[in-house]
Amino acid sequence: MRGQTAVVGVGATPYFKRGQSVPETQLSMACTAILAALADAGLTVADLDGFTIYSNAVDPAQVASVLGVPEVRFAASLTSGGGGSAGSLGLAAAAIHAGMAEVCVSLMTLQQTNRRLGGSAVNGHSMYVGEGGSASPYGAGGIPPSMAFSAGSGIISPGHSFSILTQRHMHLYGTTREHLAEVAINQRNNAMPRTTALQRSPLTKEIYFNARMISDPLCLFDYTLESDGAVAVIITSAARAADLQQLPVYIMASANGGLGRWGPALGGYFQQPDEYFASSGHRPVARRMYEMAGITPDDVDVALLYDHFSPMVLLQLEDYGFCGIGESGPFVAEGNIRLGGKIPVNTHGGNLSEAYIIGMTHVREAVEQLRGVAVNQVPGAEIALVTGGPASLPVSGTLLSR
Repeated sequence: MRGQTAVVGVGATPYFKRGQSVPETQLSMACTAILAALADAGLTVADLDGFTIYSNAVDPAQVASVLGVPEVRFAASLTSGGGGSAGSLGLAAAAIHAGMAEVCVSLMTLQQTNRRLGGSAVNGHSMYVGEGGSASPYGAGGIPPSMAFSAGSGIISPGHSFSILTQRHMHLYGTTREHLAEVAINQRNNAMPRTTALQRSPLTKEIYFNARMISDPLCLFDYTLESDGAVAVIITSAARAADLQQLPVYIMASANGGLGRWGPALGGYFQQPDEYFASSGHRPVARRMYEMAGITPDDVDVALLYDHFSPMVLLQLEDYGFCGIGESGPFVAEGNIRLGGKIPVNTHGGNLSEAYIIGMTHVREAVEQLRGVAVNQVPGAEIALVTGGPASLPVSGTLLSR
């Protein structure tokens, strides 16, 4: 599939703080983003025939009927939450390459007024983010059987689980909270020039270390934002892309999955072998993705790494080969992920500072970087990595090229 398909259109709504998107609905925001993405590509609803989605983003039947799509030829979803965001591009590439669709849309629409991904929050940051979650069928405070074992120890949220995974990394490799702060502060610096970002005020070490501790060692600024909005991208064949109005951004490679023992991750509580129990779960996906593309990590110019929690950026830097296993703390401390560094990371501010639309803002930024129109443009960017997860399987990684 390498280079046979391309992203040709991007569209988005404004990003809202959680609950402030009313009177919009998830459906209206999805339609707005899709129409904007089609217009960006120079296409119309009449051209759209495929939906490649993840995390229950939308109901394709409802969206197709509202927009007036003439015929839906392909509609499929990756099974995970945010872990499927990058992989949804690969799903589109597979469908188009197989001749099952000609123009696909991948998107996320999120409105947490009625579908809040967690329990409580401080200053707009989620305390209990649940990937692709919804109201518990077990009632208020209910615990599903799959979580009962860990819940007995008070581990009832992704933040709790990822904090323990972070503690394991600290124990094995000497990672510190200063390293987490570098991730959070770097991304805030990247968000500050962006008019789309929800958090544009400066973040200093003093502010970071004085913030409320939520789940040791994770404080307020290590947690993703809570936000509403929608982002859509349009994918078509490379041949058709050549005649459209935007510079094509080609899908070099896309992989999704992971070790079977990673499984549901949070619910199954990281039952992977010891050598993986301080990882993001992406190592097998990264290997397959690079093999498909025929490149190495040294060829990547900008990385958009899923960052629902700041330490997961560190672990993905290792799993995607930008530094050695256990070396991500010193790697970021040396400024390697900043603009102008060895591998600029989350140049839009990411989930931590721009907005949390379950990973699709990262895809948008990757496309803008390769078009050469990003706010924080990486000079000469030719190849971008975008990831989905860490989360339940499948996690995913996709390489895009100019």
